[in-house]
Amino acid sequence: MDEEAVEVAPPKKRMRPQSCKSKGRRFQQQIAASITQRFPALTSDDVWSTSMGCGGEDIRLSTAARLKFPYSVECKNVEKINVWQCLEQAQANAPEGATPCLAFTRNRSPTYAVLPWDAFMALQRD
Repeated sequence: MDEEAVEVAPPKKRMRPQSCKSKGRRFQQQIAASITQRFPALTSDDVWSTSMGCGGEDIRLSTAARLKFPYSVECKNVEKINVWQCLEQAQANAPEGATPCLAFTRNRSPTYAVLPWDAFMALQRD
């Protein structure tokens, strides 16, 4: 009886929790840096990334920063994302008057932002 050789893919390596947190922390820092880059009047004292164990917003903003950037950002750097669950988290963490925003990416992909439709339409100009 002839047996055909069957190739078996090696099992996927799982990331350690510490590596996952480090990956998320780097993404949060990139988002905070891009906000300060877009608004040169703001400094790292106005926009900063929170620690991974800290509850609430991922990107903290000073009062001056909130006036220029009225969004509460939830950051996700994952290969698979449950958008609805992440949006709920963004909404729950958003302070009064801030628009929840989900910023997400995965390896070797661009970064995207999800906003409520009304907030997106407010950004549009004639």
